[in-house]
Amino acid sequence: MQTGKIGVTTENIFPIIKKFLYSDHEIFLRELISNAVDATQKLKAMVQAGDFKGDPGDLTIRVDVDKKKKTIKVTDRGIGMTQEELDKYLNQIAFSSANEFLDKYKDQTNSIIGHFGLGFYSSFMVSEKVEVLTRSWQENAQAVKWTCDGTPEFTIDKTEKDDRGTEVILHLDKDSKEFLEENKIEELLKKYCKFLPVEIAFGKEKEWKDGKYVDTGKDKIINNTKPAWTLKPSELKDEDYLKFYRELYPIGDEPLFNIHLNVDYPFKLTGILYFPKIKSNIEIQKNKIQLYCNQVFVTDSVEGIVPEFLTLLHGVIDSPDIPLNVSRSYLQSDANVKKISGHITKKVADRLSEIFKNNRPEFEKKWDSLKLFIDYGMITEEKFYEKAVKFALLKNTDDKYFTLEEYEKLIKDKQTDKHKSLIYLYSTNKTDQYAYIEKAKNRGYDVLHMDGQLDVHMINHLETKLKDSRFVRVDSDVIDKLIQKDEMRESKLTDEQKDDLKSVFNVKVKSGEVYNVVFETLDENEAPVLITQSEFMRRMKDMSQIGGGMNFYGELPDSYNLVINPNHPLILKIYEDLKAQEGEKLAENGKKKKELKEEIDFLEKEHSKKKQDEISQVEKDDLEKLRKSLQEIEDSRKITLETYGGSNKLVKQLIDLALLANNMLKGEDLSTFVKRSVELL
Repeated sequence: MQTGKIGVTTENIFPIIKKFLYSDHEIFLRELISNAVDATQKLKAMVQAGDFKGDPGDLTIRVDVDKKKKTIKVTDRGIGMTQEELDKYLNQIAFSSANEFLDKYKDQTNSIIGHFGLGFYSSFMVSEKVEVLTRSWQENAQAVKWTCDGTPEFTIDKTEKDDRGTEVILHLDKDSKEFLEENKIEELLKKYCKFLPVEIAFGKEKEWKDGKYVDTGKDKIINNTKPAWTLKPSELKDEDYLKFYRELYPIGDEPLFNIHLNVDYPFKLTGILYFPKIKSNIEIQKNKIQLYCNQVFVTDSVEGIVPEFLTLLHGVIDSPDIPLNVSRSYLQSDANVKKISGHITKKVADRLSEIFKNNRPEFEKKWDSLKLFIDYGMITEEKFYEKAVKFALLKNTDDKYFTLEEYEKLIKDKQTDKHKSLIYLYSTNKTDQYAYIEKAKNRGYDVLHMDGQLDVHMINHLETKLKDSRFVRVDSDVIDKLIQKDEMRESKLTDEQKDDLKSVFNVKVKSGEVYNVVFETLDENEAPVLITQSEFMRRMKDMSQIGGGMNFYGELPDSYNLVINPNHPLILKIYEDLKAQEGEKLAENGKKKKELKEEIDFLEKEHSKKKQDEISQVEKDDLEKLRKSLQEIEDSRKITLETYGGSNKLVKQLIDLALLANNMLKGEDLSTFVKRSVELL
């Protein structure tokens, strides 16, 4: 018998393993099976090289749970170990640098295992005692047994073992009873070992017989040893890729298409990535790429390892150059990981470009499902933008698709304004903004349909990229001001008449929303009253709703322009009716207003000739009284005009028609509008 202490002077190494790795204690099974696979793969390599002459036989790795004995056993028929190898690998190498680890890394949770060869010792997170029975592949080798109870003391004894290979027996502690449940072990095996290259047996296959499930006596193999990503693309058909997708994600829509990654230099990388049908909610789609190291599952939380936009993809990435057991922060700073990340971005862009060039109709058909992903990539990843700008599409309200270059050529002649800026008109809702879209089309303009979740951000991004270009929502202004040209129209009303009508139309429209009455000189065939919303304010509010860092704007009430067309016959009719009803009162008011203004102007001019201390208090009081009287006259005029507007059915009808055109007239207001329409008819 050999006894001794593991090569570590600090005796609290095991409590630290338990404490720091407890949050991830389930990985003990992954570590033990990874070791068993490694031993089996080494035997296979020796067989191929001719160093192992016999029949390797059944190489299945077996996992057994014994509830009565409270043990988990992992058995392999790999190369096994001699007593010297057992001593070397378990007692020396595994704990090399352990003292340094205790000093330097005890505050880091995830970087312990693997980084210091502590994989095997993760079994002590769940065990009060661990036994290792092993026999080397070498002829006439003596089987040996290693025992350790979670302290630095260990024993190695000679023992009997009929076959080569290794058995690891965990005697579970009282806090780890959950791992004696078959369902729990099967769940972990499927999570971490689903695609390992050596068959892993756990329990027996069952079949339904005589009203119950019975064992068939046949091993239940829990893993697929040759997943699709380990095969060459030439060995796979479309149905094989789809079958593998179903293996990864049994529930959900079929993917749009896939990318098979197969790189040998400057790093090794294999994998298959799938483009899912992305609807609208980005968050739901994340955590769908599974990261493997030599077919051992590492994580499905790949943010920081691959670019943010690629987390929307589904599938598998496998690379031996990605460390198996280190922290996320370590992965993010690892040079190989950064190279891999950049390569995947390039491969994704190249694949999209290839599909676009080879089968554009198919690409257009799938664009609405791809758009969110591509927009996300273009906004967040500069290198992806440089490639994607050639195949990213814009869709117009007639459901026609254009590349950015094609669309610029289409609209350049008609949609360049007087400042030489190219104006991209867009709609976010073809139904609600139908009237505005039609007006634009009647002018020969084209309108984009941009109703996507990221379109507000995409518009802002494109405005920084496209030279002398602006995006303007089709309902953000009157048609003549969406794309400003040099021509000017004459107004049929004077500025004073417009001021009066501003008060007439200044009636309460909708609660919680602010309306500014403005006049725009339009053609007499245009609508008499329109409602628009400032492009800037609306865009800021939209961005605040999707987390654009514009929370201040999100708290402001909605602000609209109530646009009056002074050339429309109905507006002129309202003004004529106003004159007929309130003309005398307004004329008298105007006369007083003019007299008061003249007096105020005269006194202000006289005061300006004197220094401030030379103006008597009486003079100051007289001026203040005149100003107060003027304000009263103006208030009186405003009340007269607003009272007229509030009682005039045609005024309210025109405002409601403008609201209706914007899909903003609802509930009681809509019911009142219908009744009033009948009365007016």
